[in-house]
Amino acid sequence: MGMDEIRREIDYYRIKIHETNHPYFWYYLADAQARAGFTAQALQSIDTALSFTSPFPSRQGLLELRTMLQPNPPQETPTIVTAKRGDIDGDGVLDNVLLTAHKTADSPFWQQITLVIQNGRTHQDQQITLPNNGGYNPTLFLGDFTGNKVDDILVVIDSGGSSGSIYAYVFSQMNGQMRQIFDSETFNVTYQYEVNYDNQYKATVLSKNVKEQYVLDLTYKGKEYLGEIYTPKGELKAPIEGWVNPLSGLYPIDFNRDGTNELLAYQRIAGRYNADGLGYVETVLKWNGQRFAHDRQNVAIVGGQI
Repeated sequence: MGMDEIRREIDYYRIKIHETNHPYFWYYLADAQARAGFTAQALQSIDTALSFTSPFPSRQGLLELRTMLQPNPPQETPTIVTAKRGDIDGDGVLDNVLLTAHKTADSPFWQQITLVIQNGRTHQDQQITLPNNGGYNPTLFLGDFTGNKVDDILVVIDSGGSSGSIYAYVFSQMNGQMRQIFDSETFNVTYQYEVNYDNQYKATVLSKNVKEQYVLDLTYKGKEYLGEIYTPKGELKAPIEGWVNPLSGLYPIDFNRDGTNELLAYQRIAGRYNADGLGYVETVLKWNGQRFAHDRQNVAIVGGQI
């Protein structure tokens, strides 16, 4: 999502706060301000949200968001968060792969998350500092993504933002060196979209990089939702633009059952505001010898009640 979209999101939540002053909108305002880099304003919004008797989504959730923006000093000794064993360099000897991090006091938020590779043959350690090394629920997956029958490393970390975005990285041993061959930041920059509401209760998602267009039927949203933005004849009362959120899920799947994993990437489609979900963009990525290129892309919609 670009800065213009985030600013529109901030303006929308400010309007809703002026109308209702509901804690729900204070939380999403703080999250949008944080994503825009307005840290001081986000902290003020969090403090206001905490002043409510029943803050949204919870007092703990708001405290965790504040910790992300203004983290406490970490503990001195890192903790092993998770560990796997696999042959990372193809020498036939199992290596140890770990994620270490510093735990934030009274919070599930991890700081200074580091990938550590312990060579099974030489017993030497290699430490890799991740570009985004703070978040929740850091996980490891070992498996072949490049087709050389050697284990590669997938690291996924939850960012904790309201969009459900993740930080994800794939590392592979190539020519004797550990290389980063995928990162979520590059993916988010590469895969850009336009989302526009159309007449007759539809929305169009344009995938710029893939050069495909998807048309969503919005009738499942219900009469109240549609009545706010459409005339009785199905015409838009005013132009509405949505957006596609950053990467929110990345899953290794061996679609061809040949021992080589592809990556299945999920991105959430938002309508008028972030909580207004329209569906998901699903992109299958396959290693082409130089990079992960899109193999196919689909859009999954949310079902309505019968």
